[in-house]
Amino acid sequence: MHTIFINNIPIYLTDDLKQKSETNFYNIEEVDLSTLIQDLELGLLEKVYLYDASIENLWNFFSSQFKIIKAAGGKVYNLDNEILFIYRNNKWDLPKGKIEKNEIPEQAAMREVEEETGVKYLKIKQSLETTFHIYKFKEKQVLKISYWYKMETSFKGKLKPQKEEGISRVNWLNDKQIKNALNNTYDNIKLLFQ
Repeated sequence: MHTIFINNIPIYLTDDLKQKSETNFYNIEEVDLSTLIQDLELGLLEKVYLYDASIENLWNFFSSQFKIIKAAGGKVYNLDNEILFIYRNNKWDLPKGKIEKNEIPEQAAMREVEEETGVKYLKIKQSLETTFHIYKFKEKQVLKISYWYKMETSFKGKLKPQKEEGISRVNWLNDKQIKNALNNTYDNIKLLFQ
């Protein structure tokens, strides 16, 4: 099952009929996807399940309806086991950004973390969940696919928010602070902490 967010409202792509009794369960062949997306944008629905017997066919059809932007980022731990957060658009977030041409996701993730925060000496330890969200850009619907990596660093220098990217703060947060930050973040970021 894939979970895609639009304005923090989940769209669940599933090949499992267990959720058939749920409200807003639709067979992908029997629904007008553009109308459904519009209803989600307007906040008229709390969640949606889209079903097809083949999750691969469902994903291929669903993703073909959008312009795709791929990004990569990091859930970065320091030596004190704190996690690196950025504050942008009045929300806590993790550093990430667009994957450039001829760049693999791991390279993009490390480059973006360094650019957005000033943190160096990054080491990728493992892949994390890939997240998906839909937003409007220049009147077109975009599906952003974000690849996430658990990283570690020994960096002890000054944190530098990338102001031109709208980042006002960069902080190392401990467990208690993370709990508070997760009350003011995006649902796709919360997935990385479950």
